[in-house]
This record gives sequence, structure tokens and C-alpha cells, in this order.
Amino acid sequence: MALLARQIPKLASSNHTVVITGESGTGKSRLARSIHDSGPRAKGTFVSISCAALPRELLESELFGHERGAFSGAMRQKPGRVELAHRGTLFLDEIGDMPLELQPKLLTFLQDRTFFRIGGRELLEVDVRLIAATNRDLSRMVRDGTFREDLFFRLSVLPAHIPPLRERQNEIPVLALSFLKAALAEFDGPKEVALSHEALDLLLTHPWPGNIRELENAMFRAATLVEPGHDIGPELITPALLDGGAPDGEPLQPAGEILSLAEMEKKALARALDHHAGHKPSVAAALGISEKSVYNMMRRHGLGKSPGSGLAKVRFTNPEKSQ
Repeated sequence: MALLARQIPKLASSNHTVVITGESGTGKSRLARSIHDSGPRAKGTFVSISCAALPRELLESELFGHERGAFSGAMRQKPGRVELAHRGTLFLDEIGDMPLELQPKLLTFLQDRTFFRIGGRELLEVDVRLIAATNRDLSRMVRDGTFREDLFFRLSVLPAHIPPLRERQNEIPVLALSFLKAALAEFDGPKEVALSHEALDLLLTHPWPGNIRELENAMFRAATLVEPGHDIGPELITPALLDGGAPDGEPLQPAGEILSLAEMEKKALARALDHHAGHKPSVAAALGISEKSVYNMMRRHGLGKSPGSGLAKVRFTNPEKSQ
């Protein structure tokens, strides 16, 4: 990440195409915006479009625009995203999902920055810097015949890869605190809270299949639900992580040693019992489960048989120093 940060000014100063690769949620769109904001095009417009969000017909129209009467429903002339990005940056997210039949038109545009609107006869020219991003293996797609080889080489002038969060474990506490502060600033409530030691352990052992986006969502949920005067414990984080799941139905792959789901469940339940002094309705509400499930979990993990059977509360107010 430090190497990538040092490369941003160089990437920004160039007018060549950048392709950002990385898993979903790693921050590819943020990197694209940073490249735009750090270069000579910063005063221009940053225009983005997701190639995965629209069908082929609508995607072509959104990109290159259309003339009045070009197709059914085209009641007026409409400029495309490439025109709107003139003297700025066009960000094509999920470029690997661009339909194969539309790729030749994009290739032609990349070669000379000229294009026709759909139904148009006037050749238009724009000054646009292109940044693309994908979570797919474009070289494999080329071999499979689902992505054009000439477009692949035209795009891959300046590659930039963002590693997944599980490979950047030392950044997790800093990012978590940053997201937590941002979330607390959005609504009326406690302005300062602490992450418990157990919560930090959970953050550091989770494989983060959703990467930074998943961490940000988990911190927002915790900041929303934490009660004034209380720490953020794993019971406020665990449901968000378990609900997130892994992308495309793939099993979670741990980075190093990780708690089993049973151990994670027991720690979350024990922390909730201590936090709410054994009050089952409060524990059930905090964990987002029924009271019956709380009793079943207590019996399964042997908790609640004696006072203090839960985890001891540990305040941890500065995760940065723990590294």
C-alpha cells in the first residue's frame, strides 16, 4: 500500500489509461478518484459508470449518448458519459463485465478519442483520461475468449493492484477507528467510544471477504447501536460479519489463524451477557436473535452457570498503539 501511495502522483501526471485491479470492496473507485484529484485534470469532471449495472443497449447509450429518434423512446438528443468527462476523467468500473459486442467501440474510442453517438453521423472528439477497474482476471478472460485481447493491451498501460484487506492486517485498527469516527459524526449520540479488546481481536482475525467496504459497514452498524457510556464489543460487530458472507458463495478463507464460528459465537454471547448483566431480553436484542436462541446458546456453550462466567470487560481506547 505504501508503494501504491507513492505511485499515485506518477499515475496522476500521466495521460495514459490506468487499470486498477483488486477484489470487491478494496477501494478501487477511491483510488481512481485520488488519481484524478492529484493530477492536472483535477479541475475537470470525474465521471464514473459501472459496466456491470446496465444491459448492453443502455450501457452504449450511457457511454456514447444518442441522437433524437435513434431508437424507440429516444425523444431528444442525449450526451454520453464520454462527452460529460471532456477535459476530465472517465472511470469505467467493472470493465470486465462490459459486453463483448460493445468492446470494439470502446477500443476505437481509446485509439483516437473519437466516437459517434448512437444514430449520429457527426464524428465527435473529446479530451478524456480513462481509468478502468475490475475484480476479474482480464488475462484469463482473454484466454477464455470473453474479453478482447487488443482491448486488454490498450487498457493495461499503467496497471495498479490493491491487495485485499486480509493481507493488510496492520491497517485494520487505523481504518476501523477512522470509519468509527466518521459514523459517530453522522448522527446525534456518543461522540467518543472505545473498542473492547475482544472486539479488536475479532476485527483482526476476521478474513474480511468484503474488504474495506465490509469493515466500514461493520463500524457504522456498531456506532449506530452502541449505548452511551458503553464500549463497542463483539456482540455489536459479529452479526454484521456473519450476515455479510463471502462473495459469490465462496467459503471464507482465513488469513492466518482464525477463531471458529463456535468460538466466535461463544465469545460474543459471553460478552453480551456481561455487558447486560445477564438480562436475557437485552442480550437477545443486542445479538439480533430470540430469547429462546440465547438460552439454547448458553446451554450449548456452558455459560450462565455461575456469576462472572462471561468474558471480562477490557477497555481498549487506542488500537493504533497496539500495533
